[in-house]
Formats: sequence, C-alpha cells, structure tokens
Amino acid sequence: MSTSPGSSNPEYVTTRVRSRRSVLFSDEDYRKLIRMGPSEIARFMEESEYEREINALGARHSGVDLIEYALNRNLAKHFNDLLDWADGRLYDLIARYLRKFDAWNVKTVLRGIYSDADREEVETDLIRAGEMDERLLDRLLDAGSIEEVIDLLDRTIFADPLRGALEEYEESGVLVPLENAVDRVFYEQLLSDLPGGEANQTYREFLEAEIDFRNARNALRLARSGADVDPSEYYIAGGQLFGASQLSAIGGNVEELVATIRDSTYGDDLDSALDEFEEADSLISFERALDVALLEYSDRLGFIHPLSVAPVISYILAKEREVDNIRAIARGREAGLSEEEIEEELVIL
Repeated sequence: MSTSPGSSNPEYVTTRVRSRRSVLFSDEDYRKLIRMGPSEIARFMEESEYEREINALGARHSGVDLIEYALNRNLAKHFNDLLDWADGRLYDLIARYLRKFDAWNVKTVLRGIYSDADREEVETDLIRAGEMDERLLDRLLDAGSIEEVIDLLDRTIFADPLRGALEEYEESGVLVPLENAVDRVFYEQLLSDLPGGEANQTYREFLEAEIDFRNARNALRLARSGADVDPSEYYIAGGQLFGASQLSAIGGNVEELVATIRDSTYGDDLDSALDEFEEADSLISFERALDVALLEYSDRLGFIHPLSVAPVISYILAKEREVDNIRAIARGREAGLSEEEIEEELVIL
C-alpha cells in the first residue's frame, strides 16, 4: 500500500468505516452480555461479526480464553483493513495512531519478562494491530531479557528511548522508566510533522486532549496511591492542561489537581465525574468519564470533518471500547463479580 504523502482517499475509507461502525455492539448488547456466562457470551459473539474468529479458535480454546483470543484477532483484522484501504497521507496518519498497539505490545512483553510470566500468558495480552509483524512479535515473546527485547526493537522508534531509560530502570528496579519511554516516543511521533489545514489542526487538538487525559489519570493515580514519586516522571509532553513543572508542584495534592481540571477547557465535560470522584473516593468512575469524553470528542471531530482522518480515529476508539467492554464482562463473570460491579467497569455512553 502506498505511503507517499501524495494522494489520499478519505471518501472511500470513511464510507467503509461507517459500514463497520454500524455493526458495533450497542449499550443494550453489553447489558445483555452482563447476564451471561463465558460460554453464552462466546455463543452471542458467534452470532455477530465475531463468527469467523470464534469458529476458527473454538477447537483450541474455550471460555474466557476463547473470547480473549477472538477479540484480539478481530481487532487486528479490522485495523489492518484500515491500512489496506488507505493511501498517501491518510495511510500515514492512521499508521501512526495504530502504533499505540506496538507501544502496548512492547510494554506487555517488558512486563512479562519483569514478572517472569509464562509466554502463553503474555501472548494472550498482545494485540497484533500495529506495524510490527508476526515474526518480530514472536521473537519478542521468546526474548529472555529486557536488553534482548531492546536489541530486537532496533529498527523501531522504541529502541533508542528504551536504551536511554535502561540505566534508570536498573537503578530503580521498577518498570516505570521503560514504560514512560515507550509512551513518550509514541506521542512524540504522533504529533510530529502533522500536515496543515483546519481538519488536521482539529485532529492535533484531539491528540492533545488524549495526552492531557493520560497525564490527569496518571497524576490522580499517583496522588491517590500516596507513593513518593515525582509526577513529572510520568509526564508526557504535548498536551495543554499541565506543564511538567506545574505537575511536579501540585501532583501530590488531589484537591489542586481536581481544581486544575475543573478550570480547564475539559471542565464542563468532566464536571459530574469530578464530583463523583471527590464524593466516592474512587478513580474508576473518573477514568471511565475520561474515556467517554475522549470518545465523544472524537465523534464530534468525525462529524465536523467527515473527509479527514477524524472519522477513522473515532471508529478506532469505538472498536477498542467494544473489545474492552466485552473483555471486562467475560473476565468479571469468570471472577464472580456482580452485574453492578461489572457495569462499573464498562465504558457506556
């Protein structure tokens, strides 16, 4: 597929994306699934557009494992289709955003080595929807050390930042420096050299919001944990809500963090979630509200700029929401959670 900065084909791609979006599960579907056990969920999926994956994997897997593998394979198929459909500049913008799954996979492999997890356990959590091919992912799964993983990533954007963070990781004994290096370079390449024009300026604002929400989430998690860690160590540049020094100054103070978010451009969207966060002393509802706000923001962008990358990004987030919700329901049912507890884990608009 051409990746030259020349011709793009947004009309064709957005038409295909609208068709795919029309078959995503509804909030009513999630409420049905909450009442089902894992085998019933798999049967429900078999009668949907997950039929091919459930049938292909059903002989080797069952229960939650079958659901997990089917979800990840289906997600990868849909996102690889986006790259097959797109040309030129549009291809480049989509490919850059889909590197979030490369970042996810690198962090998953690093966590697996750090915790000495089984290869199969790590493989289940991989999402093969980025640019890394099957051969590289399999070699990463077989790696025996952090250093070997970094060497295998030599031709990717992640190798140099990981090498730069290696000494800090070895001194601290925690994965945070390595995971931050992966996240930072992903967002850095996402924002670099964006083409001009109103649609891409709006897309930049969406990416900035995604970075702001990531920083807000990390800062509030740290503040709630009481850990003696400078929040700026988790800071990702590129957003508008916090600077690194500001985050460092107020990061441990929950009240100041909440006030900063309330006074920002996101205040109206997150107002009720912040109320709930302060009253319930729980991050779950606030983090779900961030996810909902980002989904609604991307939907608005797709509506305002229908012939740009915006509807594609909106679809990517909506498809991720579907997969995350089904996975949360299946895992919740397996763990014996109540319907109310499972519903709290879901992102429902």
